[in-house]
Amino acid sequence: MSARSSDGDILVVDDLRIDVVGDRGKGPCLVDNVSFALKRGEVLGLIGESGAGKSTIGLAALGYTRLGCSITGGQIVFKGKDIRRMSAEERRMLRGSGVAYIAQSAAASFNPAHTIMEQVCEVPVRHGIMSSEKARAEAVQLFRELDLPNPETFGSRYPHQVSGGQLQRAMAAMAMAARPDILVFDEPTTALDVTTQVEVLASFRKLIREHGTAALYITHDLAVVAQIADRIMVLRRGKMIELGNAGQILLSPREEYTRRLVAERVSGHSFLPEQQGEPPLLTVDRVSASYAQLVKVIDNVSLTLSRGDTLAVVGESGSGKSTLARVIIGLLPRESGDIKFRSESLTPRLADRNKDKLRRIQMIYQMPDVALNPRQTLYDVIGRPVRFYFNRTDAQVRARVHELLRQIDLPESFASRHPGELSGGQKQRVSIARALAAEPDLIICDEVTSALDQLVGEEILRLLKRLQDELRVAYLFITHDLGTVRRIANKVAVMRKGQLVAGGDTATVFAPPYHPYTELLLSSVPEMRRDWLDEVLAKRKAAPAGAALRPA
Repeated sequence: MSARSSDGDILVVDDLRIDVVGDRGKGPCLVDNVSFALKRGEVLGLIGESGAGKSTIGLAALGYTRLGCSITGGQIVFKGKDIRRMSAEERRMLRGSGVAYIAQSAAASFNPAHTIMEQVCEVPVRHGIMSSEKARAEAVQLFRELDLPNPETFGSRYPHQVSGGQLQRAMAAMAMAARPDILVFDEPTTALDVTTQVEVLASFRKLIREHGTAALYITHDLAVVAQIADRIMVLRRGKMIELGNAGQILLSPREEYTRRLVAERVSGHSFLPEQQGEPPLLTVDRVSASYAQLVKVIDNVSLTLSRGDTLAVVGESGSGKSTLARVIIGLLPRESGDIKFRSESLTPRLADRNKDKLRRIQMIYQMPDVALNPRQTLYDVIGRPVRFYFNRTDAQVRARVHELLRQIDLPESFASRHPGELSGGQKQRVSIARALAAEPDLIICDEVTSALDQLVGEEILRLLKRLQDELRVAYLFITHDLGTVRRIANKVAVMRKGQLVAGGDTATVFAPPYHPYTELLLSSVPEMRRDWLDEVLAKRKAAPAGAALRPA
């Protein structure tokens, strides 16, 4: 299907096709004849599951493809000129000045050796758009527009000296520094907690409106894109499923796949009952911990967890969720208090625990790409804990690996594959299998669905619940997604600045009267209403200093 261009269009993508191209010729098709047009000041949301082609299309708007991929068909016309026909030098000048990219992970995008100001000013100076002095003045103005603290001195900081939300906004300033015509947002709020996400979304929307910039907004969260997009394109397996106004897509989707995405986003408001009669498996009693004995990061925290329980630990970035997990594991020794596991005290340091205690508490990480060794086959990844903890023969290890693959709903033939041959959801399943290989009593799940799209994330949650029903394993589930908490956790602990501010069974904690901080978290969960962000911002603006609806 071809896009109809008009005088107001700044970008026209017509029958775009992108294939994997290797030594053996053309491979799988990543983007299959996708067409659309983008007007000045318009925001087009790209929605779909992992592998749908969203990021591939976004990068193509910069005339770029990942290694091993190639644009094999169609046109990408920017301001009347086909990007595919540009010279390498013209495309280099386009990137940053004509079309700019805002990535998912700001921490991975900034150079830690240079100040934020140096990196924000680099593109306009190197492209000859502004002098260094002018670029610095413009950067300060962008910091001010993006509501960053102390805009005159903010740029003198290094990336590690600011919060995740501030760094994400600094990346928006870096993208806007050369005043591009189009911004490509690639999952820019996925890794942020809900309260920070509200602030960052509001800053992005303000930036787009004030500068009249067009944008492609890539995300897997329909509620997020509802707050910022004028139109939404739904993609699946490289094909365009549906394209329409945001209101039409959200309220009356025409295609079955779009209806599934919408239904998945609005579901999940039931609460699981609390377990009864089970003795405590894990008891954390008045535990405190500090970094370098200087900064207290866990302060007098107490909680209990029984077999078959799922205890969700929620809170903003920096609240101490993952740090609490590190203390339980023993990676960060506690300073005071006690942690009992199966009625026995755990030594503060991981290195001092015996093999049996190590085996019984396992962890699944947020980013399977980082957690899995790309050089090892799945047989090696899953089989290693079987050998380490149980000293099995090669035949027994192979049989156990095949059994675990079946448990996580992957074919036995996958044992010979490497992580790079799997999708994001499949990699996370392998991470689950590796944890199960130790036959643990407790699994700590650290943001295990935050990097996955809605449908794949829901599959992982269903898998975890089924395994819990079968094996009676307990989960400590760290997350900033309160919708996930409602679906999987029967108990919840709300943390803020290292302290436990609310806790108990999920239905009670998430029912009024709320703790003020719990109310802030609940009010910050995006809803699939076009006016939701405006309502939240209005409430926060009207709230008196220190009130519940003001972020920390």
